[in-house]
Amino acid sequence: MTRIRPALAFAPCLLLAACASAPRADRAAAQAPAPIGSLQARGEAAQARVAGTVTAALAGADGQPGWLLQDAGDGDAATSDAIWVLGPAAAGLAPGQNVQVTGRVHRAALPAAGKGGRAASLLAIDAERVEPLRARARLRPVAPVAVTAAPDWNALAGMRVRIDAPLVLADRDRERGIVEVAFGGPLWQPGERAAPGSEAARAVAADNQRRRLALSGDALGEDAYRARSGSAVSAVDGIALPRGDGPGLRLERAPVLQPAPRPQQPPRVDGAVRIAAFNLENLFNGDGRGGGFPTPRGARTEAEFHAQLAKLVETIHAMNPDVAALMELENDGYGPDSTLAQLVAALDRADAAAGGAQDWRYAAPCKQPCALEVRGPGDNAIRVGLIYRGQRVAARGLAATLEQGPFGPHSRVPLAQAFQALAAGGRRGPAFVVAANHFKSKGCRDAEGADRDQGDGAACWNALRSDSARRLDAWLKTDPTRSGGALTMIVGDLNAYAQEQPLRELYAAGWQDAFAAAKVASPYSYVYDGELGRLDHALLSPALAATLRGAAEWHVNADEPDSAGYRNGGTGPWRSSDHDPVLLGFDLLPR
Repeated sequence: MTRIRPALAFAPCLLLAACASAPRADRAAAQAPAPIGSLQARGEAAQARVAGTVTAALAGADGQPGWLLQDAGDGDAATSDAIWVLGPAAAGLAPGQNVQVTGRVHRAALPAAGKGGRAASLLAIDAERVEPLRARARLRPVAPVAVTAAPDWNALAGMRVRIDAPLVLADRDRERGIVEVAFGGPLWQPGERAAPGSEAARAVAADNQRRRLALSGDALGEDAYRARSGSAVSAVDGIALPRGDGPGLRLERAPVLQPAPRPQQPPRVDGAVRIAAFNLENLFNGDGRGGGFPTPRGARTEAEFHAQLAKLVETIHAMNPDVAALMELENDGYGPDSTLAQLVAALDRADAAAGGAQDWRYAAPCKQPCALEVRGPGDNAIRVGLIYRGQRVAARGLAATLEQGPFGPHSRVPLAQAFQALAAGGRRGPAFVVAANHFKSKGCRDAEGADRDQGDGAACWNALRSDSARRLDAWLKTDPTRSGGALTMIVGDLNAYAQEQPLRELYAAGWQDAFAAAKVASPYSYVYDGELGRLDHALLSPALAATLRGAAEWHVNADEPDSAGYRNGGTGPWRSSDHDPVLLGFDLLPR
């Protein structure tokens, strides 16, 4: 009996102790900080407590104090380990502090990313209480996450990141305060690589989005905005912050830039006859006598016009073509005060300075002096033109134009001229035709019906550009210049990438892509939204394709920043336009 009584007396004591300790354990568990990653998975909570290290300041969209807090992680790589601490209670925080924060968890809108930028959101906690962690609860230091390939940025939102992968500069946008870079090489326009709307085109677009990253922040530095597309970018680290249009990284220090080299000399192409095509980016000369500025599209002052003209002349003169098809010339006729006539005169002056022939001419659809001294053909503000070297090629007859359907109101009026290469002794080569073109742009103003953006990546006016291609093909096959031969080329800015419908219409009609025929790898003449592609094309009849000896682009423009242009005091051929010029070589001399 004496052994039983102590046992009976002790048992209630054990039960009481257990009952007393259970509430204390529950309270301690309830007050323990939750891993931030677990809150990311839940999205919102009425109340939570988190602990971590303050990494960077990030004010709220309404200007309230805000800081990013990151913990050591919950072992789940699919969720971010950072949260945005907002509210007056966060005002006294500083980077490196280890704190515990209690408050309501929700998603909060980030400040809009630059002018016109869409807002993104981040998991946030409205801080009701912020307490320093006691020494015994000290956290491990928060190290940047090392990234070696394009990651899932949602899993890194708000975290410190270090990129240990090669990046290339894709684009600069000073107005929005960003420089875009890409993992794994340059980005390509989906329509350059595949038919719009196809699975292949959607895959290119998705891959672009996966590889694209916008860098921002004061640490970015002005050098990044002045660098050429294709420049190498390294030593990139900062805070991963989503943007409305994709992932972003706010830099904590300036990255290392290795500028892409500028091509100092134009490309060489084989062949005795060289043909160039070049969009001049709105060459307007005012009234041609020093007045009429600012112009509707181009130079704002006479000084800007002369700076623009000098850059364009240097570009054309360096390429030394026998014939050049030009786009975006002011549509002001063919008289001595016209932009076309003054460009030809400036090229002759450059020839004179270099001891050259001074034999530049321009083609026209009327006999000189041309009656079209004020405007035409067409009533568009800009037009196409054809210039040539009179001692190397001879114009055969007058130029022909096509003014019907979309040509004039929308697509610019095509201009076709027959030429013959000149050789010693007055001999002439076979007649060949150069047709200069500039199709309707992709802008959506006034687009209706099938010309509206169909959501396939081809943008607006695709139906009209396709109609332009069909009509151009039919017109050229009537031999409008009366050349009597089969040597014809379509050159110019077709405002469509290589696999879009207007080009496919021309391929189906038998026209051959000069760059494919010359086996040029990955050609491009334009960079839009950081993506490379061709708006500027050279398409050849089968007979002319047989005489092709080379095709190249001179990448002096598309990769250059706006700061290299004439409006910003830039000199030399670089950024003389926003399009790269095309240069072709042919064997067209008499045999």
